Amino acid sequence: MATNDFLPVLLGGDANAYGMARSFYEEFGTASRAIGKGAFHICQHSKILTFDVTEPDLEDDDVFTRTLLDYAAAHKGQTLVLVPCGDNYTKMLVRNQDKLRDAYRFNIMSPDQFALLSTKERFYDTCVKFGLEFPKTCEVTPETAAGFEPPFEYPVVVKPSNSVAYWNCDYPGKKKVFVVQNADEMRRILAGVYSETSTYRDAMIVQDFVPGDDTCMRVMNCYSDTHGKVKMMALGDVLLEEHTPEGIGSYGAIMTGYNADINERIKGFLEEIDYVGFSNFDLKYDKRDGSFKLFEINPRQGRSSYFTTASNKNLARYLVRDVVYGEDRPLDVATLDDEVLWTMIPLDVIRTYVSDPEALARAERLIRAGKVRTSYWSPQDKSLARWISYQVNQRNYRKQYAACFGHRGIDD
Repeated sequence: MATNDFLPVLLGGDANAYGMARSFYEEFGTASRAIGKGAFHICQHSKILTFDVTEPDLEDDDVFTRTLLDYAAAHKGQTLVLVPCGDNYTKMLVRNQDKLRDAYRFNIMSPDQFALLSTKERFYDTCVKFGLEFPKTCEVTPETAAGFEPPFEYPVVVKPSNSVAYWNCDYPGKKKVFVVQNADEMRRILAGVYSETSTYRDAMIVQDFVPGDDTCMRVMNCYSDTHGKVKMMALGDVLLEEHTPEGIGSYGAIMTGYNADINERIKGFLEEIDYVGFSNFDLKYDKRDGSFKLFEINPRQGRSSYFTTASNKNLARYLVRDVVYGEDRPLDVATLDDEVLWTMIPLDVIRTYVSDPEALARAERLIRAGKVRTSYWSPQDKSLARWISYQVNQRNYRKQYAACFGHRGIDD
C-alpha cells in the first residue's frame, strides 16, 4: 500500500487519539492530524501527531460540521480518513454523518444503532435478546432516587447510563463509578448525583458487584466493516485498572488474551445487529458461576485500545483496508501467539500492586522476553521534551497508585 495517499484526521486529544496516531504511523508511515476541544499532554511534543484545530465549542452540531467541512476544504484533493476518539466525538459524528460523507472516509453506525447501544439500559435489553450474560441490573432516576433500594444485595456498582452527559456534569464527590456498600452510601451518592449543583438528569445503572480484583477484567476490541462483517478481534486480560475518582474503570496495563467462546458470542452479536465500525467491550470473570459478565459496549476504540495494535492487529489497518481500499479479507483474531504486555504505568507499579500470582508471573515472563509496549513512549516519536513529559507522567502514576493502595516501597 502507498503511504501518502490518505491523511488520518483524528477527533480528540487523549490517549485514544495518540494510540490511533501510533497505529497509522506504524502501519503506513503516515503522521496524523487532530481536531478537538484541546490536547492532553500525551498528544503534545509529538512527531507523529499534529493538533491542527482547537475548537472549544466542537460539541455544538453547527460548529462541529462547519469546522470539519472547513478543514476538508483546506485539504481539497486529499483522501481524509476521519476517526472519532471519544464518546462525545463519536456521538457528534453519528448525528452529523450525512453532512460529512462527501468530505471524509469513515465507518460509523447509524443513529438507530447508536440509540440502541449508547445508553446502558438499552444495551442490556439487547444483551437479553442475544443471550449475552451480564450482572443483575436495574436503574434509578431522579424521580425514583429518594429512598431507592436495589432488588439485590449490597455491595452494588452504581454508574451513569449516559456517559457523555455525566462527563459534562460536576458535583462534590463525583466518581466515574461507585462501589456502594450499604443503604447510607447509596443515599449520599444519589443525593450528590441529582443535586442542584449537578446537571445530570439521566438514569444511573445499579448492578450486582461481581467479586474479584482487576485481573478478573477483560476487554475486547473489534472492527466491523461497512457491510457489518467483523474483520478483527483482540481480547485483553487486564492487570491493573486506574483507581482515581475520574479514572476508575480505565485500564492501566493489559496482556493479550484469547477465549474462543467470548470471540464467538461477541462476533455473533455484532453481526446479528449489522454493527459497523470499532467496538470496545468490557467484561469480568465471575468466579461464582464461571461465566464472563458483559458490562458495556463502547461504540468506538477505547483509551487502552493501542494494546490491539501492539498485539499485531493494527487498528488503522482494518479501517483503511475497508474505507480507503475497499478490501474484503477474512477475520483476523489475536491469539496468544501475538501476546504482549501493554502498559500506561511503570513496571514497578505492576510488580507492586498486581496481587494475583499467576497474572504477575505471566507479566514477568513477558517483561523478561522484551514483549512490553508502552502507551506513551514510541520509538518513532522520541524527543527530549517528550522524554521529560513521559518521566513526569510515570512519576504521577507512581503517586496515584501509592495514594490509592498504600506506598508499599515505591519511590516518589
